[in-house]
Order: sequence, then structure tokens, then C-alpha cells
Amino acid sequence: MSTRYPFTAVVGMDDLRLALLLNAVSPAVGGVLVRGEKGTAKSTAVRALAELLPEVPVVAGCRFSCDPDSPDLGCPDGPHGNAPGTARPARMVELPVGASEDRLVGALDIEKALADGVKAFEPGLLAAAHRGILYVDEVNLLSDHLIDHLLDAAAMGASHVEREGVSVRHAARFLLVGTMNPEEGELRPQLLDRFGLTVEVAASRDPEQRVEVVRRRLAFEDDPAAFAARWAGEESALRERIVAARTLLPRVALGDAVLLQIAATCAAFEVDGMRADIVMARAATALAAWAGRTEVTAEDVRQAALLALPHRRRRSPFDAPGLDEDKLDETLEQFGGGAPDDDPEPEGPGDGGPGGGPDGGGGGVPPQGEGPEGPAPESAEVPDRAPAPAPQGSGAGERAAVKAAEPFRTKVLSVPGLGEGAAGRRSRARTEHGRTTGSTRPRGALTKLHLAATVQAAAPHQRARGRSGPGLVVRRDDLRQATREGREGNLVLFAVDASGSMAARQRMSAVKGAVLSLLLDAYQRRDKVGLVTFRDRDAEVALPPTSSVDAAAARLEKLPTGGRTPLSAGLLKAHDVLRVERLRDPSRRPLLVVVTDGRATGGGADPVALAARAARLHAAEGTASVVVDCETGPVRLGLAGTLARELGGTAVTLDELRADSIAGLVRDVQAADRTTQTAWRAA
Repeated sequence: MSTRYPFTAVVGMDDLRLALLLNAVSPAVGGVLVRGEKGTAKSTAVRALAELLPEVPVVAGCRFSCDPDSPDLGCPDGPHGNAPGTARPARMVELPVGASEDRLVGALDIEKALADGVKAFEPGLLAAAHRGILYVDEVNLLSDHLIDHLLDAAAMGASHVEREGVSVRHAARFLLVGTMNPEEGELRPQLLDRFGLTVEVAASRDPEQRVEVVRRRLAFEDDPAAFAARWAGEESALRERIVAARTLLPRVALGDAVLLQIAATCAAFEVDGMRADIVMARAATALAAWAGRTEVTAEDVRQAALLALPHRRRRSPFDAPGLDEDKLDETLEQFGGGAPDDDPEPEGPGDGGPGGGPDGGGGGVPPQGEGPEGPAPESAEVPDRAPAPAPQGSGAGERAAVKAAEPFRTKVLSVPGLGEGAAGRRSRARTEHGRTTGSTRPRGALTKLHLAATVQAAAPHQRARGRSGPGLVVRRDDLRQATREGREGNLVLFAVDASGSMAARQRMSAVKGAVLSLLLDAYQRRDKVGLVTFRDRDAEVALPPTSSVDAAAARLEKLPTGGRTPLSAGLLKAHDVLRVERLRDPSRRPLLVVVTDGRATGGGADPVALAARAARLHAAEGTASVVVDCETGPVRLGLAGTLARELGGTAVTLDELRADSIAGLVRDVQAADRTTQTAWRAA
């Protein structure tokens, strides 16, 4: 068994260590979501926590970790009666991002269930994590159908497995801990709310602390056993403190005045639902127990708010988590707590260094989230996007970036045909989930049984197989896999014209608002997004394809305009990006969204012909495309429509893009009328 890095040897990251320890004291707090950049020891700290948890009493031989004092009456391995109990270490179960549904929830032996009526069930990771830790690294990359199962289990404390009338249920109460890098995309709000606490982590900028991190890591890699032995005393002391805090926890008083502070704080920050109030109450109680007190103080409430509320205030994927500490202090003071101490003295032994347990200190708000372009907006409200006054002049001179107009709900744009890409919500695809459309012989393990097709395959052979009773004699060759149709996520690549012809402030503000709206739609539909911009003399990849739509929004916000319109360069750059992505992820189908007025005034001797040739490259490869026509004014040249025909796609105006537009019809991105295309190309 490999030696894990000691929890007490982790340098810094007080808020992270405190959040993990509070869940060790009171698992009812609801878990931790750790957000931060890569290489910040997120996974190291989480894995080290499992070594500190007390042993778990279980029924001997029970695969579902039933408590001998109160066994689950519906346990598939039960009833247990007076079965002997034993103790085992607390488990930390890791859920891989690419895990299958059967690996998570367990699998039934369908053949035995049909032929013998026996519930032969193989438990999954949810059963293994019961009364322990379920750890999901890169939780924001988890497939939607796995997230749905996690949500159900977290809400009900049980896992239900249903397979064609055969049902198994078992308890699944676990401490959910996830880590994620926000640059790779955000979580669905439903799963985000299931995490009791959240912490932002970032690498220290203090050279001395960074040196200590490297020194300890190298010492651990040179001799893990010796390094762990050096920290064994601190680990033992911290383990004893967790046990003491658990023992004290039931005696901690949560008075009405404190409950009023909690409720007022949640109301002041306009969080959705009541889960935040409950989590704050549990976290404040755990903080008091961790400090060795039986009374919850205003400082406990303050620290609980800093850990429990930031991720619940997001109103869109473009909002950064965080709290206004001044507003928090004012609320606590207004409702009877008094202003919290600016520098409270630590109540427990040690200060988080090598000599003691990591109290965390309850020091301050987790660092605010920053994208590639700097801090994201702190407010949970949509920022003021009113356009600024336009500077005089136009043409080749570069203009400063303008604010985007208010985003709106867009029409559904989808890729034609039937794909086989990653699960999402945009285009039709063959998936493991969705409506049943047929059956096929299984390749490998059977996951979704098509009952009617299986019975039809087995029925003609019953006499030859010597059937004499009511049971159906089923062989492996009779089993049929259900084929299902659902929705997939796509790669939505934006090619945005930032030239001088788009530079009028009112116009560019509207264009950015439209792209921002499409980015929000891509977030909701689980797409990857990329951003190509073209202006002046060339095109550039402003953002390579990523799952982080907020990163795309940040790049869009700072996009300058001006110069000529190298439309051909933009289309060719988009073609290069899609070519590389097809090699990386061939199953994810692309959707090209060109945002332009259709003018081509740069990039060669004949820019119009070059743009048409570049567009035909996309059409030849069957890339689904849509042109968002940004042309305004009483006289329209229709250049965007011409470009759309060359691309083999469709054109929509900014007005038609709105879901509530009367002028537009419901549009899918499909190839234009074949007759029109043929006539156009012949001409």
C-alpha cells in the first residue's frame, strides 16, 4: 500500500484545510468543492484527509457497510439481525471522470434476473463510498448522466438501480469532495449547490513558502515512509482533536440569535433556497466544536458564510464566486452579533504549521476567481453593459473595447444528422441515455437491455432448450442491447469580425451581446467553445477550444476593433482550429458561428474571392455553420447571406437570433436548400 502525503505537512492553504476538517468533524456539513489552478496540491490535501478519519464500525461481510447498531433494513445483503460487527478504516473512493454508469451505481446480472429471477447485484462506487468519502477529481468534467446519479444519491442518501423491472436500493451517504480548475469550465448549478462548502486555492507568491513546499515534496518523494514517520506525531494529535470535536459536537448550542444572524446573512446575499441556511448552521456548529467551545459565536457565523455562500451567489457562468466582506460584517452587526474581531485569536492548539493542527484561523474570504484576463466581475448581477460614447473617426485605427449589450435567450442552433459525441444538450446523437430507437447485439458488456427484443430472440428456441417450467430459458446470444437517441455537446467555434466596419460602438456592443448570449447557451448545452477573431491584416485564435465559457466571455469583453476586414484569414484560421480538434476529438462535431456583416476588404488582391474560397473549404468538409448577420441600416447588401451560401449553412440576423423574436422562425443549422446551393455554385 502506497504512503500518502501527511495532511499536517501541507504548507499554507488554511481555508482548504479548515473546510476539510469541518467535514471530518461533522459530515452533515455536506462536503467541499475545491476550486483552483493546476498544481496547487488540491488532490494531495483531499487524499490525506482520509488517513485522519476515525475507523468505521460495519457489519462483518456486508458489502454495503451497514452500521451494526442500526443496519439498513433494505440492504441487499440483509437482513443482518444480530450479525457481528467489526471496524475498518474510513474509505476514500475516487470516481474517475470517464467512469461508466454501471461502475458508479453498480450492475445487475440481467441474464440471471431474467432466467432465474435472482437479483445478482454487483455494488458500484456509491456503495463503496457509503459512510466514507467520495472524491471526484476534475468534477466539472464529469458526464451529465453521472452527475445526475450523484445528485440523486446526495439528495436521498440512497442509490436506486433499475433494470427492466428489476430494482435494487442501498444506502449511499458519503462526504462528497470535488476538485476543479475553473479554466476548464464550470459546474451545473444543481451540483454546485450540493457541495456544502467551497474554497478557492492558489499557489503562494511568497518565495519562502514556495521553497518550503518544494523542500517537503522532494523529501517525501525521496523516502515516503521516513517522511510520514516524521509527521506521525502531528497526524496523531490532529486525529485525536477530530475525535474530541465529534464528541463535543452534540453539546454545541445554536441559539436563536445566531440562527437569526444566519438567516439574515443568507437573505442579504440573496442565495437561492434554504440549503445555504442549513449548511451555515452546521458549519458554524462544527467550527465551535473544533475550537473546543459549546457556544456558537458571530465569528463562527462569519467564517461559515465565507465558506458556504460564495458558490451559491452565482447567477450566470460569467459571475465569479465571492462575498463582499464589508456587507457581511454590516449584516452581522445589524442583527446583534457586533462587528467581528479584525484579528481573532486562535482558540485551538497550533497554528497550522509543523507544530500543530491546521486551525485555518477563519482568516478571510477565499481568493476571488480569476480568469486568463484577470479578475472576473465580483457582483452576482449582470454588469452594466450600456455602450460607451463612440470616438470620432473610423477605418484602420484601433478602437478600445466596448461593453457588451445585455445577453438574451437565443434560438436553438444544432448540427444536422446523428452524432456520437460527448453527452450534452445541443444536437441529436446516439447515446446511452434517451429514448429507445431500436436494438442490437451487445458488443462487450450489456448495459441497456431491450427486453422485447431479447424475448423475441429467445422465444423460438424454448422447446429445443428443454423448457419445462414457467421461466424463460435465456442464453447469452439472446440478449439485445437497446439503442438510444439523446443529445450531444458540440464544439461551437466563434469567428468574430472585429474590423473597422464593425467598430461603431452601438453596433459592436450589440454584436458582443449576441456572442455572449450564444456563449451562455453553449454553457447550458454542455458545449466546448473556441474564439477566433479577425481584423486589420490577420486573424488570431483568441481562445483555443475549451469548456470554460467564462474564459471566452473574458476574451470577448476585451476585444478591440478597427482596421480592414480579412474575412478569408478568419475563415482559414477557423478551418485550422477545426482540423486540429477533429484529430483530438473526432467524435465531437463542430458548429461554426461566423459573426460578421459579410464585408471582405483585406487579406489579398481579391479579398471577396479569397473569402469565398475559404468558405467552400468548410462546406466541402461538411462543417455545420451559421452566419450571424450584423449588417444594419436601411440599405442592406446581403453579403452575410452570400457567405452563408458559400459555407453551405444559413444566415440569421441579430433580431432573428433571439428566441422571442417574432421575425424569426425556429431554426436548426442545416444545409441550405440543395437546389439553391447547386444553382449558386454552378453560377
